[in-house]
Amino acid sequence: MSGGTMMEPAPTSHILTDENVVGLMKYVHSPLSDKEEDIKKREESLLELGKYLADSNQIEQLRTLIQDARPFFISIGTAKAVKIIRSLVELCLKIVEGDGDVKVNLCLECIQWAKDQNRIYLRQILQARLIRLYNDLGRYTSATHLANELIHELKRLDDKDLIIEAQLENSKACYALSSHSKARAALVSARTTANSMYIPPKMQAALDMQSGILHAGEDRDFKTAFSYFFEAFEGFDSVNEKDEALRSLKYMLLCQIMLGNYDEVKTLMMHKTAMKYNSTQLDAMTAIAEAAKNRSMSEFNTAFGRFREELQCDAVVRKHFKTLSSTMLEKDLCRLVEPYSQVQISHIAKTIGMDIDKVERKLSQMILDKKFSGCLHQGDGLLVVFELPGPDHTYELGVETIHAMSEVLDALYVRARNIR
Repeated sequence: MSGGTMMEPAPTSHILTDENVVGLMKYVHSPLSDKEEDIKKREESLLELGKYLADSNQIEQLRTLIQDARPFFISIGTAKAVKIIRSLVELCLKIVEGDGDVKVNLCLECIQWAKDQNRIYLRQILQARLIRLYNDLGRYTSATHLANELIHELKRLDDKDLIIEAQLENSKACYALSSHSKARAALVSARTTANSMYIPPKMQAALDMQSGILHAGEDRDFKTAFSYFFEAFEGFDSVNEKDEALRSLKYMLLCQIMLGNYDEVKTLMMHKTAMKYNSTQLDAMTAIAEAAKNRSMSEFNTAFGRFREELQCDAVVRKHFKTLSSTMLEKDLCRLVEPYSQVQISHIAKTIGMDIDKVERKLSQMILDKKFSGCLHQGDGLLVVFELPGPDHTYELGVETIHAMSEVLDALYVRARNIR
């Protein structure tokens, strides 16, 4: 393939052949002319190659491409170089099957190159992206350290866009490390900065998402959390961020389950916007909601076994799953003891499929927490269930009587005054 052919508009990545790729490789490594057209075609070719390598999961080759193109980045304008490097690094980091260490090393190499070339803005952008990568890889301590350093520097430069991104990622890292006060402080700072300027819908949705996670996790305020997740869902859906929109919708369903609004789960899934998101993650939430509605621990365990990966791989869902499991056990036990005045603990344990000692401890805790009225006869292995007394209306009737007497006295007073 000749150099003249390579000056044609770059083909889209889905029709690139091995021959095309070899030709593009030769072209981007060939000497650069001073013509603006050559520079523009070379930029397009680099991005085209990067997308092809990313789509085919060739992370090492993409890393090498970025390294080999550095002389070209030096020869073009700073703004163009920042745009191309940022795009190529993002393509590399989005490779799902890529090695986390390779991705981190790539970012560190590019950051060091930016330092050597004294390209401050590029370095800061790459550092902000590295913080997000650390969070994605679960390296939260590294994320907080880098975030604090970068935020301190950005505040002196008043770069609000990057400050918001760094503070948001810092909040995520602190939350993952169970430092809820620091997570909230970082998020409040990010939202305060965002309120003073225009931010893209995607970033606003990300802030709403983190707000919902903090309200659900720290305060257990699931109503407020649901509102934030709903805003995040609409924001991500409007910019076609399907993965994040799906995650927001899943958290909306989780909030309704935690609030006990099990019927709302089906209602939400029938929403026009939500219907286009079909996923096993949503199926898992629907199955859990159905089990909770039926107060069946057996159905709950079946749903958990079927959707174990969906329920355990998400940190936010996993954080609430222990509480949800405990609540489900209480509901199932209440359902089982409702028909009885006396029942063998062994029968309950056999029905629910749990060890007798665990069931006995749970029943004892529920009695102390006044989840139902009863007592345990451990010697006989019996649970005695008391009927709850009906509501006592004495107070309400007494208040009504006093009000009626007051009205009578007022009427007598008016008549007595007229007689005089």
